Amino acid sequence: MTKEIEATRASKILFFLLCATIIFTTLAYGTVHQPTLAIFYLLAVAAVVLWATDALVGGALRFHKSRLQIPLIAAFLYALVQIVPFGSLAALGGVENIPRTISLDPFATQIAALHFFALLIFFAALLTYIDSAKRLRKVVVMITIFGFVYAFFAILQAVLSPQKIYGIYDVPYAKPFGSFVNRHNFAAYMEMTLCLPLGLMFVGAVEKDRRLLYLTGIALMGVALILSGSRGGLIALLAAIFFLIILTNKTKNTRQLALKIGLAVLLLATIIVGAALIGGESSLTRITEAETSPTTRTHMWGVTLSVIRNNLPFGAGFGAFGVAYTPFDSLNGLERVEQAHNDYLEVLATAGIVGLIIGGFFLFQLFRTGLKNSDTSNVFRRGVCVGALAGCFAILVHSLFDFVLHTTAISMLFITLISLVVVSGNKFPDDREETEPRESKKRRSANVTPFDRERKKRALKD
Repeated sequence: MTKEIEATRASKILFFLLCATIIFTTLAYGTVHQPTLAIFYLLAVAAVVLWATDALVGGALRFHKSRLQIPLIAAFLYALVQIVPFGSLAALGGVENIPRTISLDPFATQIAALHFFALLIFFAALLTYIDSAKRLRKVVVMITIFGFVYAFFAILQAVLSPQKIYGIYDVPYAKPFGSFVNRHNFAAYMEMTLCLPLGLMFVGAVEKDRRLLYLTGIALMGVALILSGSRGGLIALLAAIFFLIILTNKTKNTRQLALKIGLAVLLLATIIVGAALIGGESSLTRITEAETSPTTRTHMWGVTLSVIRNNLPFGAGFGAFGVAYTPFDSLNGLERVEQAHNDYLEVLATAGIVGLIIGGFFLFQLFRTGLKNSDTSNVFRRGVCVGALAGCFAILVHSLFDFVLHTTAISMLFITLISLVVVSGNKFPDDREETEPRESKKRRSANVTPFDRERKKRALKD
């Protein structure tokens, strides 16, 4: 059990800032526009200042030793390497002394490095300052309640003002949903917020009198996901539920397995029926519609493979995919492609072999940590771990079809879930002694008490 640390005022403010940033990045159109990104970076600076203040007041600089921080550190450092000049290019268009860099777009790579660094600050702070069972519960409750309220708002907006975010921001060039300009980003966000309470349900960490409330919230988030019309989101949701069933069924108890499968089927049926009732047939037919854009995913993936072949082993540079893609695009170029719609291919295209190593290490460390911490005896922390890991798994599946992790709000919630996976393996001083569901404890104590009474009566007679 970790030693209890007295929280300073700076620590409390920093923890509030971390929670507020998760919500802010979501409501600010996903934090993809320059003004909102500037605020995000300023919040990262504020986090550093509060962290330093906590160290000065508390007398020690605290940080977490999780190896899952290494991939972000490595990505940040490699992005800096990609913009280091190695000589000069030949004069082009009368312009001389153009620096030769690994990155084809040094400015975009520089911005990517800044973004990696900001995410690293928030990730390290989350790992360090979710330092008690009370704070862990607060983060879980905050994500669950916000996901429920946000899904309710998104459904209302989809019915009342489908083309305008908040009724004011018109997005004619895209298909918005919720506060996101891209509906696939909304679906990805719901995958993560939905999986966290679902993980608690699957391990039995939710009290009996609260289960209906949790199921209602999960179902509403699922309905909102279906209404967004994201096929990648639906596939990721199904994959996450299947992953949860496997992860929480480590015994050979067929009855428990049947109950979980039944719950999953009932939940999916409720989500589909709810989506049909709210959005009509269009909410479901959107998912089966074929791509009408000339720049289809299969075409983009084919061109991306050419980008990969021509930029190995170092890649074209983080953030430079659009520049690297253009020379190999066989279409007329009317639709500019900025992302590969497959984050795995894009990592190879922009970071080459180094990106492959970084990504492989991240996946190995994430699932290694998650599977280890999912065996904890504390039922609440076990539910948090499997739910957060399932949410991460859903995003990793969704990343096969879209570029959801490029959106700041999604990457911020993603690193929050990773933090929950890591810290759920900690033993906190204020942990509740819950090694099994409360109903099981009551049932067991009820079975033991009569036996004890009879034994006492016989002892008194003797």
